[in-house]
Amino acid sequence: MKIRRFFLPLIIFFAFGIANAQMVNPVKWTKQVVKVSDSEANIVLTATMDDTWHLFSQYTPAGGGLPTVFTYTPSSNYKLIGKASEYPAPKTVYEELFGVNEKFFEGKVTFTQRIKVLGSKSFSITIDMQGQSCNPGTCVPVEETFTVQIDGSQYNNDETADTAGVVEVVDTVENTIDTIQAADTTIAATNDNEEDSSSLWAIIIEAILWGFAALLTPCVFPMVPMTVSFFMKGSENKLRSRFNASAFGISIVALYTLPIAAMILITYFVGGASITADIFNVLATHWIPNVIFFLIFMIFAASFFGAFEIVLPSWMTSKADAKADKGGVLGAFFMALTLVLVSFSCTGPIVGSVIVKSTQGAIWDPIITMFAFSIAFALPFTLFAFFPGWLKNLPKSGGWLNSVKVVLGFLEVALGLKFLSMADQVYHWGILDREVYLAVWIVVFTLLGFYLLGKLKFKHDSDVKYVSVGRLGLAIVTFSFVIYMIPGMWGAPLKMLSGYLPPQQTLDFDMQRIVNESGGTENVKNILCEEPKYNDILDLPHGIQGYFDLDQAIACSKEQNKPIFVDFTGHACVNCREMEANVWSAPEVLKRLKNDFVVVALYVDDAYRLPESEWVTSKVDGKVKKSIGAKMADIQIERYQTNAQPQYALLDSDGNDLVKTRNYNLDVNAFVKWLDEGLAEYKKRSKKE
Repeated sequence: MKIRRFFLPLIIFFAFGIANAQMVNPVKWTKQVVKVSDSEANIVLTATMDDTWHLFSQYTPAGGGLPTVFTYTPSSNYKLIGKASEYPAPKTVYEELFGVNEKFFEGKVTFTQRIKVLGSKSFSITIDMQGQSCNPGTCVPVEETFTVQIDGSQYNNDETADTAGVVEVVDTVENTIDTIQAADTTIAATNDNEEDSSSLWAIIIEAILWGFAALLTPCVFPMVPMTVSFFMKGSENKLRSRFNASAFGISIVALYTLPIAAMILITYFVGGASITADIFNVLATHWIPNVIFFLIFMIFAASFFGAFEIVLPSWMTSKADAKADKGGVLGAFFMALTLVLVSFSCTGPIVGSVIVKSTQGAIWDPIITMFAFSIAFALPFTLFAFFPGWLKNLPKSGGWLNSVKVVLGFLEVALGLKFLSMADQVYHWGILDREVYLAVWIVVFTLLGFYLLGKLKFKHDSDVKYVSVGRLGLAIVTFSFVIYMIPGMWGAPLKMLSGYLPPQQTLDFDMQRIVNESGGTENVKNILCEEPKYNDILDLPHGIQGYFDLDQAIACSKEQNKPIFVDFTGHACVNCREMEANVWSAPEVLKRLKNDFVVVALYVDDAYRLPESEWVTSKVDGKVKKSIGAKMADIQIERYQTNAQPQYALLDSDGNDLVKTRNYNLDVNAFVKWLDEGLAEYKKRSKKE
């Protein structure tokens, strides 16, 4: 089996996403030097903003948009006189999300800095500008470097430089920049005396927890036996085995951290804020990588069942024989690469969120947090690889070790089905609806139960003369799980499995949905204003009536005088399904969604191609969005500078945010409180109007 055939298409996707990053530069500058006296001159910098964009004033308060800051290179040839003036006066608008009165300019603004020329020599001045430009849904950093020439012969001034004054001004400006950058990142305190939960350490700890949590996802857990099996082959030489295990762990960390670091640096220094983490969503939802992942898991399952043995490519084995050290490291690296690529389907949204953060001005923080994530993610694999004897030295009597592999083979069949299901939902193939998926799982785990009882035997199994207490216990758990799944064939929510199964609405026979659609529940009160677009291919859970297009939802909100509940979701979003099963289903939540809000679900990964009349050109990257998923993802990124799902927003009838958005959190009471706060704010705004 040639491993490269599996991950080569993914590398192509990865490179293609980077190569197509576009720059966003909404502010254009001109410069001019104007002599005002025999000793003084004005440096005039004029900024012209694109339509809908604005640039913040030098004096906008901290906590909102970033002020515009000019840094002048110190020199003995001049000194600054006062601070730069601004014309015209900035607009002052209260920003509810940040609770500050922001000051900004639209159209055009002129910054004028008076300088005093010292001496008669000609010289140049370098000016670094840092700031931020925003439109109604997107903010991007603005950085420029200007060089202006001063003809000293035009000035009659023999005064020498006041170096201390220059240094003092520069220090003041640099301190201002440091303060702004600290306020701009979500990991820094808003002042020297206060730190909140978004500190660097808090984010690092969160990243570590995500790294450990990722091990429990369906596309990562089955990789453990592959790792153990690979390193058990070299366990006879402990020194070499542990060296390879260390190389394996380091490779995992490097494969996660170094590409992210490179992409962030490219994003920040070349593409500005335009590049996003779309590529990771592609890896998580496109049918090619998902089908490849599915086939990989089926092949490994067949291998564990005894059909054949998976070995490394012959060219790799030959190198390992010729150059033992180099071959061992190379093998460990490719094993790590396979793990990282396959796990992208589950870790992609996490990684994507970190990358998007870099477009908000943070450079090193995302790299540090990704480093912490990768260490936590690699640690258990490395320990298993470092001590393969933990599994190898277990009792082998009765074919116990082969039984472990067979059990893992059953698990790989079940969990590998998730990849095919993702592609099926995104592309609407209709081959793995909820009941079909459940039927396969029920059969797989029933066979597993019989295998544990010794009623099913594979090629390399030993005879089971008696059933041990351990095997009996596992069989009881397995058959109990099968019985738990059976009611799901007729609509039971199966909340414990909500993140792994296709959505409830794909079930052909759902008793609860039939009751809801027949009017048998008092909660169904949200009547639609018009036929929803895409309702033939998209659905909402729990009998909720709603839309899949934001413009339709806004129009209905105005007609019904209701706030809008926006659900940024995806077919491949495990956490979305868990939220729907465990939070949306709560009576107090469901009642509010059905009665008090116009609900709109925006699927960011749906591959349905839109008619040309519905194509949109992105304000973020300038590309034409031709599918439902691309269009909805662009809305999320433009408005909130993130592409992580689920994300929930509450909007008024003009499409403005009522409260801060909310993400994955299974606290039902907190979700209800958030809905009530949004509803109260909507009523408050409606009264003012």
